[in-house]
Amino acid sequence: MRTGFKVLLALAASAAPVAAQGAAGGEALYAPCAACHGPAGGGNKDLNAPAIAGQEHWYLVRQLKNFKAGARGTHAQDAFGMQMAPMAKTLATDADIEKIAAYVSGLPRAAVSHDGGGDAAAGQALYAPCAACHGPDGKGMASTNAPNLTLQQDWYVVRQIMNFKKGVRGAGAGDTFGPLMVPLVAAVADEAAARNLAAFLATLRGG
Repeated sequence: MRTGFKVLLALAASAAPVAAQGAAGGEALYAPCAACHGPAGGGNKDLNAPAIAGQEHWYLVRQLKNFKAGARGTHAQDAFGMQMAPMAKTLATDADIEKIAAYVSGLPRAAVSHDGGGDAAAGQALYAPCAACHGPDGKGMASTNAPNLTLQQDWYVVRQIMNFKKGVRGAGAGDTFGPLMVPLVAAVADEAAARNLAAFLATLRGG
């Protein structure tokens, strides 16, 4: 385990007991997360940490619980998920998870850039079936348990599509909604196609 990651774990462990600090509890709990995801939740490609600012509260809660319970981040090929899993475990209670999710979802959305190439027109055709759950604008729908895709960096979108294709994500015990993605990404033939899809999603971001 890298020294830097050991430091992050130590910081997270020290932050968990402050969950009961009222309205400021979410911000306090987020402090160790900022080391990778950034103080404003904008993510950091060099640390393989995605943008999380402004994501739906319900989706953040679900993913933190998935990481904590081992429904995500346990596959041998999910190196970065395995880094996140022990961080989620430092959130001692569901109340902690609710607080940190509320804080992160309230952060202004990050100004993420698209730098991975890809053909947006080809990606638009690939996105057509995705719109049924994620919406024609890519901003997700709670009713279909589909998160906002326009908040994410293209590299993270590509990685998660490929993780679903390879069974790295969506096969964990207790992951209720992840398995639904697995057959849907079958139409994305390879990483080049995934980049096309990410390129199209970048056009949906707006202001």
